[in-house]
Amino acid sequence: MCGIAGELRFDGTSPERATLERMSARLARRGPDGAGFWQDGPIALAHRRLAIIDLTERSAQPMVDAAAGLALVFNGTIYNYPELRAVLHERGHTFFSDGDTEVILRAYAEWGEACVERLAGMFAFALWDMRAQKLFLARDRIGIKPLYFARSDNWFRFASTTQALLATGEIDTTLDKEALHFQFMLHAAVPPPFTVLRGIRKLEQGTTLTLDAVGRVSERRYWSLRATRPATPMSEHQWTEAIHAALREAVKTHLAIADVKVGVLLSGGLDSSLLVALLAEAGVTDLMTFSIGFEDHPEECGHEFEYSDAVADYYGTRHHKYRIPNAEVLARLPEAIDAMAEPMVSQDAVSFYLLAERVSRTVKVVQSGQGADEIFAGYAWHAKMAAEPGPYLDRLKRHYFDREHAEFAEMLSAPYQTEDVTAARVAAKLSEPFADEFLDQLLRAEVTLFIADDPVKRVDNMTMAWGLEARVPFLDHHLVELAAQMPPELKLGSGGKHVLKRLARGLLPDAVIDRPKGYFPMPALKFVRGEFLEFMRAILDSQACRARGLYQRAYVDKLLAAPEKHLTRIQGSKLWHLALLEYWLQKHVDARR
Repeated sequence: MCGIAGELRFDGTSPERATLERMSARLARRGPDGAGFWQDGPIALAHRRLAIIDLTERSAQPMVDAAAGLALVFNGTIYNYPELRAVLHERGHTFFSDGDTEVILRAYAEWGEACVERLAGMFAFALWDMRAQKLFLARDRIGIKPLYFARSDNWFRFASTTQALLATGEIDTTLDKEALHFQFMLHAAVPPPFTVLRGIRKLEQGTTLTLDAVGRVSERRYWSLRATRPATPMSEHQWTEAIHAALREAVKTHLAIADVKVGVLLSGGLDSSLLVALLAEAGVTDLMTFSIGFEDHPEECGHEFEYSDAVADYYGTRHHKYRIPNAEVLARLPEAIDAMAEPMVSQDAVSFYLLAERVSRTVKVVQSGQGADEIFAGYAWHAKMAAEPGPYLDRLKRHYFDREHAEFAEMLSAPYQTEDVTAARVAAKLSEPFADEFLDQLLRAEVTLFIADDPVKRVDNMTMAWGLEARVPFLDHHLVELAAQMPPELKLGSGGKHVLKRLARGLLPDAVIDRPKGYFPMPALKFVRGEFLEFMRAILDSQACRARGLYQRAYVDKLLAAPEKHLTRIQGSKLWHLALLEYWLQKHVDARR
């Protein structure tokens, strides 16, 4: 787990070391254990290391094999690297290190660009092929690891964060109208290749990108998700056993591939609680768990300690519990926003930032429960959409889109208006083949369109800001592929996540299994009042915001006058949406001019 960056020149010159150093400096928090640079002709690579596997210098990066003509920078973890290493050894490859990085290098030498199809894990990497004079970039199937890029006529740059690219200068920071539409319709889940800045794009999950020395580019999607029933029908019992086995294996491999201690982020929900149960089932002793909570509001409790404590007590974990006062939340908001590679409006982005800070003092790797709701239909809107008649897109709009397109027109000023690109993009995704029923299409869209940018991105950003690696077993692609074939009724039953609840019986207290669906609460960013309201008012009334001219003032004033009356369909604060984007632009764009 690390930070990567690089530059490829097309104009016959060599990259400047100072450019790479600026990018590397902005990646330092992702990789506090070491820094490396490598340069050869038109290409330069930079790496920041978080040492998790093979802690020796043999696995330092950039990893270069001059004899093979290959140089690599890699961010992530390859969970099947021991098996791949054995296969490659049988094919005559020798290894000088014991980690997963060199396995990617050897896999490319053996199978070329098709190597990605053999990798199981979370990854974003860039490999320079000296003989072919081409740069090969790849991103994992689910998009757990980020990969951003920018290009001009003379160069191509890539990095793990937008901040690293912005540090180079020469980036077009014009706001992208289509990305803004996604930003405000899909609670900041802006799908690839877009970001809100026109000059920065991101590689789509499950995709590779290849550039040659003169800038010719090609992309290839190497993975797609089928959501169709298996040829041989399975009973509910068989599905439960199959999911249990796949999840057990995912938890086991996500634990085993590390040379450091692994903990669990325990929210108190079913998903993170199951991770604790399965780790205990695997024989893990002295398991460390971590929970966070915030101040209560009259309308909402600020923590779920009742449930996380029950699980920690049930399994006798070494539990760490943190309660954060609102004053600290407000004081630390600027830091959390500075850590965001893209503007993220979810309340739990800030929660994860504050939790990761504390967890990183104890462990370097944690397992987290993200993805289970999107794969096993855990949200209330899944059942509502499935039960309603009418066109699929209309159902999703009613329960998932943050606002109507007409409100977007009311909110943004004329230069930023655009067509309903969000509806068009989502409709295209829902209509893709190889999905049997509406819920199959919906959940596949969540996994392949939404999830990489909400919630996966915020978990990566907020944990890596503290040099903490977060692993997400529910997003193991073998488990995702299996769950996609499951009949919808086995997901929707029991109020959602039926199969997970069934396999959890006997592993978890019934109160945790049968509890109402919870979220990672931070009431102060939902029920905006007091100092939080004044913080947002100052942002939206600032000279920078007014000069930018992004928002129509009448709309801003309406939200400021009654912020708690203006919530999205999934109960997010519309005022926070506006303030967050503006503040992100002030910190990441305005501050670099």
